[in-house]
Order: sequence, then structure tokens, then C-alpha cells
Amino acid sequence: MVPSGNEDRRRRRAVAAQRSEVSVKRRLMFYTTSLSGGGAERVWAVLASELAHRGHDVTLVVDFAAEENRAFLAPEVKVEVVGSRQLRSIVALKALIERVRPDLVLTALGGCDIKALLATLPFGGRRIVMSYHGYYTGEGGLLTKALVRLAALWTRMTAATVCVSDDLRHYLIRRWHARADRLERIYNPIVVEGVPSSLDAATLAGREPLVLAVGRLVEVKDYTFLVRAFARMRDRSAKLAILGQGEQHDAIEAEARRLGVADRVVLPGYVDLPWAWYARARCFALTSRFESFGNVVVEALAHGLPVVTTPCGGPIEIVSDPRFGEVVPFDDEEAWARALDTALAAPGDPTPRMRRAADFGVAAITDRYEALIERVLARVGPAH
Repeated sequence: MVPSGNEDRRRRRAVAAQRSEVSVKRRLMFYTTSLSGGGAERVWAVLASELAHRGHDVTLVVDFAAEENRAFLAPEVKVEVVGSRQLRSIVALKALIERVRPDLVLTALGGCDIKALLATLPFGGRRIVMSYHGYYTGEGGLLTKALVRLAALWTRMTAATVCVSDDLRHYLIRRWHARADRLERIYNPIVVEGVPSSLDAATLAGREPLVLAVGRLVEVKDYTFLVRAFARMRDRSAKLAILGQGEQHDAIEAEARRLGVADRVVLPGYVDLPWAWYARARCFALTSRFESFGNVVVEALAHGLPVVTTPCGGPIEIVSDPRFGEVVPFDDEEAWARALDTALAAPGDPTPRMRRAADFGVAAITDRYEALIERVLARVGPAH
């Protein structure tokens, strides 16, 4: 059973208090673009907070202030803003690193990895742990493009590179010739709220026949396909809720109207705390064309839901057992309709799914990061 968010935080703080008596305290700096609403930004806030709870001296550096993920940041974490202008932020970051003298700088997103390398030239790369959180789509600014296209260079310059799934790690090696011995797969730590204290198969099967999807309403999530598959389902009492916002909103609504299911498809928009929706749903659907990890898949499993997913990257690593859900081919509307009907008709035992979600708990994943930090510092030594 996965503990609730408050229970999990209490447990982690108790464990951290025990560890603080024996663990070596490190001075750590996390650098990302902001605390805006993205999954990777949340991961950095959660990791920084957990390491601070464990007694480490942690500073979070951002290019600009944002509040969406601020609630995930512990008060023990110091926050510094270096500015959005590229050159100015590099200069400010360099001055901050020289003042704080962190043992390691952990970087993520928006070219922050490259800016940290530039700020620490010529030898600073040995104290940088960079990370990849997604595949290259051809979008983004110059630094974002360079981060992927020159992965072979960056993974040789830095101390280590974290990939959030095995599929993403293999992609960087195969497509961009990243240095394999510097790449480490560490899954995302997922904070889940509102998990029921008890949930059995009968209670789950007794819920309303609601299929839930959560994510940005963008083309890569392929929610228009999900609507088409939903329209082919045998269960005409089923409802579909897609939580999120994005440029595909109108296209999804139009597809639902075209297929005559608009009265059974709801688009509530972005929901900051989606836990009540998970608690209502009977199954979860993810139709992404590609997905490097899939935070929402873990959230769904933590709430006991069977997951129906496309065979993309991280989700098939998470849904690694038929008890957790079903992997259905891309573009096969009939197969998807059958899988959704099956999941609603017999959602099965939620207990194995909730146990699987615990594999991605904050404490377990932070243990992996802490071990990586110690391995790197065993090579380069502390900075102070």
C-alpha cells in the first residue's frame, strides 16, 4: 500500500533524522529554469527537498521565479535566481558557484546543463551531474537543441548523466552517441496525495465507468486518437475525462462532437490537485506517441487503477506486469476500445499496482541519487 502524501513526508523525515547522525553532509546545488508546472521542475524541487531533509546543505538555482511547484520545495532549501538572459545568467551562476562552492551541481532542462558547464570552465564539468528528461523533438532554443545533438560531448565533460528511463538512455547512446559509461538510469520520484487507506477489487469495480487521462493537450499525447478509441467502446455508459490544457483543446472537443460522444467526454482543464479524479476513475489511459517516463502512470498505479498505455518509452517500463495494466499498439482504435472495455468491466486487484507505485517513492529514488553523489565525490573529492 502506498502511504498518503502527509504520511509519506512524516516517514521520510523520520528516516532522514536517523540518517543525519551517520551520513556525510554534502553541499549540493540544483539548477533548473524555474519552479513552473512541468514534471521535471517538480522532480528537482522534490529531490532538493528530500536531500535537505536528510541533512545536506542544498541550494536551488532558477533562471526566473515561478510558483506552480513551490509547494514541493522544503523551507530548508535556499533559492537563488540568476536571471533569464543567457549571458547574464551564466555570469551570475559563475559568481554563485564561486561563493557557495558546492560539492556537486545537478542540472536539468532548458540548457541549464550547458550553462553550468560554461560557468565552471575549464575544469568544472567533473562536479556537474546533468540530466535528460525527454526525447529530442526539434523544438526549443539553441541550448536545448545543442544539449541533445552534442550529447556525446557533454556526457564526456560531466561527472555523470542521469536519464529518467532505460529507453531514454538507449536513445541517447544509439541516436546521439552519448558515452554509455557516464549514463545512469534513475526513475523520477513521484509524490502522490489522496491515496485511499484501503481499496479492494470490489470497491474499484463499483466506481462509475470513468476512463481518466492526465497531461498537456498537445499533439504528442494523441488525445484525439483516445477520443476515437473511446467512441468505439461497447460500454455506452462509459465517460472519458482528460485533465490538462494546451493547443489541442478545440481539436479534441471537435472530435468528440463529430463522433457523437461529446456528452460523455469532459475536459476540465489544468487541475493542480488531480487526486479526486484518480479516486473517481476506474481505469487510466495514456496514448502518447512517446514519453520518456510518465509521472501520471505512477500516480494512477498509486491509486490502484489499471493503466492502458501505448508501447512508448518509460510507461512500458512502469507497466511491466499484466497486473498493472495493458500495453496496446499505436493507432489501433479497435484494440484500444477492447482494452478500455476490459479495464472498465474487470479492473482487477489494485494492491499489486499500489505496491508497484511504491518503487518510485521519493525515499527510494533519493537513495539512488545519494548513492550516485557519493560515487562521483569518491572520484573528485569534496569542494571544501
